[in-house]
Amino acid sequence: MLLRIGDKIVDRQKIHHTVDRILELRRDGLSQQEVAGQTGVDRTFVSRLETIGEIRKGGRVALIGFPIKNCQEIYTVARQEGVDFCLVLSDQERLDFVQTKSGVELFNTIMEIISNVHKYDIVIIIGSNMRIKLMEALLDKTVIGVQIGESPISEDKYVNPEDICALIRQLRF
Repeated sequence: MLLRIGDKIVDRQKIHHTVDRILELRRDGLSQQEVAGQTGVDRTFVSRLETIGEIRKGGRVALIGFPIKNCQEIYTVARQEGVDFCLVLSDQERLDFVQTKSGVELFNTIMEIISNVHKYDIVIIIGSNMRIKLMEALLDKTVIGVQIGESPISEDKYVNPEDICALIRQLRF
């Protein structure tokens, strides 16, 4: 997709391709200088790009997800891997959560959860594309989205516990 920025026409796809290439070369073990030479950018750009995307490892982790078919498996993995806060709900549990509270109680409970989640360095969100974007906007910290469908999701989705385990381990160590 082309964008006009002032007098320039910018190829967004070329930018994405170049950034992907830079990150792949760095992952493959090339130095920042070698990557800069191969991609035609300054070494400082490679460094800044890595800084933009860097996730602090070893921080406190929270995991929130819904609607999840295998909640207990995900909860168990989260606990075994040292996740500090875990809230995973099936679609029915989500509906029960909403329907058993008055408007004020629901609002206060949601605000309390958001306030609590702010204490964590990294927040993993398992949910729809819309829920992930919403949490990214609400939280001023690293949000890792695991998309399980397009919004609205009206049925429980299976989440591979091994994928969640691998993600948590990447963030922890």
